Amino acid sequence: MARVKGGVTALKRRRSILAQTKGYRFGRSTKKRAAHDAIVHAQLHAFAHRKDKKNDFRRLWIVRLNAALRTAGTTYSKFINMLKVKGVVLDRKSLSEIAHNRPETFARILKSVS
Repeated sequence: MARVKGGVTALKRRRSILAQTKGYRFGRSTKKRAAHDAIVHAQLHAFAHRKDKKNDFRRLWIVRLNAALRTAGTTYSKFINMLKVKGVVLDRKSLSEIAHNRPETFARILKSVS
């Protein structure tokens, strides 16, 4: 069996890795080993933080709702309970957008629920 030299494959692999680290600083953008480590770490954090982002936004929506509700004289937990009792199916995202951008509409929703 003939010997196969790996220069072409190794070069292709190295170029692929270095292309992914374009814009990184220092050896992470020029050295294959450091670049590979940087890619692995970046992908791990990207996956985890995509999952965390959903929780972060939900927290933001709840904080916005609670701030708007406190100015109206009630709290977030009481408001959510009133929504469930009345059978209103607006989610926290849309409620926080309404409270943040259209306070008069949010006041009407609050009045209709309470």
